[in-house]
Amino acid sequence: MPTDTTDTFAIGKQLADFCSQGKNLDAINGLYADNVVSVEAVDMGNPAMPQTMTGIDAIRGKNQWWSENHEVHSGEVTGPFPHGDRFVLIFNYDVTSKCGPMAGQRMQMEEAGLFTIENGKITREEFFYHMGG
Repeated sequence: MPTDTTDTFAIGKQLADFCSQGKNLDAINGLYADNVVSVEAVDMGNPAMPQTMTGIDAIRGKNQWWSENHEVHSGEVTGPFPHGDRFVLIFNYDVTSKCGPMAGQRMQMEEAGLFTIENGKITREEFFYHMGG
């Protein structure tokens, strides 16, 4: 059953609201399909965090890892921008990494997320960002 733009906007708005409040796991638990697929822009070379992850438990784990390994000073979410059964959100974060080569370094991050809806749930998320100068 196709999703109309009104439904897409409503789900996108809910996701933006959850993320703006730092309630990413609540968003996953309420808005994501069990078989959701998440695709990052680059492969970080970490076998525990592959570029493409499938299943709601894997996505929960990825978000838990993010929150445990980054201090988020501020975050802003813009959108949603709906298009049929998809929508885009723009994320801007000011974070300090707690691990890896960027540990202790504060950085500003901007990324776009493209989300696909099927049967009222997010079934795919794809992130777009540039790593480096």
